[in-house]
Amino acid sequence: MPISTPRGRRHLAAGVLLASAAALLASCGQRGTAADPSTPLSPSPVTSAASPYVEPGAGDGAPHYNDNNAHRRPGDMSAAGERDAEKEAARIDPVLKRLWKQGDWDPETVLSAMLALGYEETRTGPKGERLGGHRLDVRPLESRYETDHYVTPEGTRIGLRVQEDACVTAFVQKSNYSVSVIGPYMETGCFSPPFAH
Repeated sequence: MPISTPRGRRHLAAGVLLASAAALLASCGQRGTAADPSTPLSPSPVTSAASPYVEPGAGDGAPHYNDNNAHRRPGDMSAAGERDAEKEAARIDPVLKRLWKQGDWDPETVLSAMLALGYEETRTGPKGERLGGHRLDVRPLESRYETDHYVTPEGTRIGLRVQEDACVTAFVQKSNYSVSVIGPYMETGCFSPPFAH
């Protein structure tokens, strides 16, 4: 069948198109072209564009990560607040060390020891206003999920609000104890907020 017939021209055009497409596909991901043999053929580096929604320091890179997790970060402390909190931490540390060595880490015993240092429990007035000097909050350790159920470990955690911008947080349990100085959390004061889902 001669190429000059309409049917022959269609077959020729389809063949040229298929050959062109195959050549283009074969050159994908390669530098250089067959027309420029001086450029070596090699794979192109793969680059991925960053999401336009990722914020600096955004953990897993999810959009609005920093906004959504602001409540999980302690606030900033002033120099005076940090200094005062460090003084109180130095008073609390030897007491918790003694309780830990004695094996006394239940909330009642720890609360009594903190009250003996002169701290007052957090109290509120008739309109919900906070009363007292340093605000002390003593609680059992938080429960945690293990295997297939929640377990509340033995021990106690302490939150002491020294100034509006400064806290002492501590815990004592069978394995260890710790005392730290931090700024308060946005929603939960001196205690770190629990994880959601």
